[in-house]
Amino acid sequence: MKHLIKTAFLIGALMLSACTNADRFNDSDAAGLNGANSNNINQSALDGANNPSSPQFFSQTIGNRVLFMVDASTLTSSGRNTLDGQAGWLSTNSDYLAVIEGHADEQGTREYNLALGARRANAVREYLISKGLASGRIRTVSYGKERPLAVCSEESCYAQNRRAVTIISIGQSS
Repeated sequence: MKHLIKTAFLIGALMLSACTNADRFNDSDAAGLNGANSNNINQSALDGANNPSSPQFFSQTIGNRVLFMVDASTLTSSGRNTLDGQAGWLSTNSDYLAVIEGHADEQGTREYNLALGARRANAVREYLISKGLASGRIRTVSYGKERPLAVCSEESCYAQNRRAVTIISIGQSS
C-alpha cells in the first residue's frame, strides 16, 4: 500500500511538472497578446457595456430592474422611466425575448409573496406591451420571497428585494 501511494504521488508530481512552460508569460507575441490587434478585431465592439445592442448594455446602462413599494405592484415614476428605456432597447433589438421575474421581500407568507411577485411581473409586462412590444416576446415568472437579492431583516434589504427583473435572451417568440 505504501508503494501505491508513493507511486501515485510521483505520477501526479510528474504530470504537474510536465504541464508547466517556463516562458508562458514572457512570450506574448506568439499569442498575439502584445497589445497589437493581430486579428484586426474591433475591441470596442466586444466591450459589452459600451455596445448599445449588447445584453450588458441593457442591464448596466438601461437597467434591468424596477423596485416597488411595500405590498404594492404599482409602478413608480422611476420604474416607468427604467421601463421606457427597456422598451426602447427591446424595440431596437427585436431578436431578444424578455422574462420578467417578480420578487418580494421576506415579510408575509410564501403564497402571498408568490402572488405579489406575479402581480409585479405582470405590471412590468403590461407596461412594456403598452409601449408597443409584442406580448409573445414577454413572459413572466414569480419567485416571491424565494430568491432574495439582499438577506437581512432590515428595511434596506426589504427594499432591494421588492423588485421585478427583466432577463433578456436571444430567441424566437412564440
